[in-house]
Amino acid sequence: MSETIIGTAKTVRQVVLHKVQSIPEELFDVQADSYNNTIRWNVGHMIYWMDAYMKIGFAKDSMIPESYATYFNSGTSPASWTHIPPSKEELIVQLSAQLNQISELSPESLEATFETPLPFGPLTFYKVGELLNFGVVHEGMHLATCDCLLKVIQSKSVQA
Repeated sequence: MSETIIGTAKTVRQVVLHKVQSIPEELFDVQADSYNNTIRWNVGHMIYWMDAYMKIGFAKDSMIPESYATYFNSGTSPASWTHIPPSKEELIVQLSAQLNQISELSPESLEATFETPLPFGPLTFYKVGELLNFGVVHEGMHLATCDCLLKVIQSKSVQA
């Protein structure tokens, strides 16, 4: 089962990379009506949280700049950004580096249990693999949001 989770994590990240690479950067910061965030925020949010899952579950050192918390943590918004956020190119570099990190995980590492159960919002994780599995689902949700945002943005530009 652990090999399946790692394989799925790699596949989802490859799909994310392909999608992000295909989106023109000028659309990354368009905030569509009824959306709280942008494509750039959603991509950065995936990076931020995968980094957190790696730190929490696998005791990996953070691979991202500290500023990512200001831009992409839960509860943040592009409306509150006071500095220039990471470029599309930088985000792609981070996505790729994390794909490499996921690829290096051993199935055995996912079987490790947390010393104490890990509460995460309404959820509780007992094994590292459960946390990574949640990370994959979380990433899929934000990938779908990027897809929806892109469709809304492109629809608006066709109507204009």
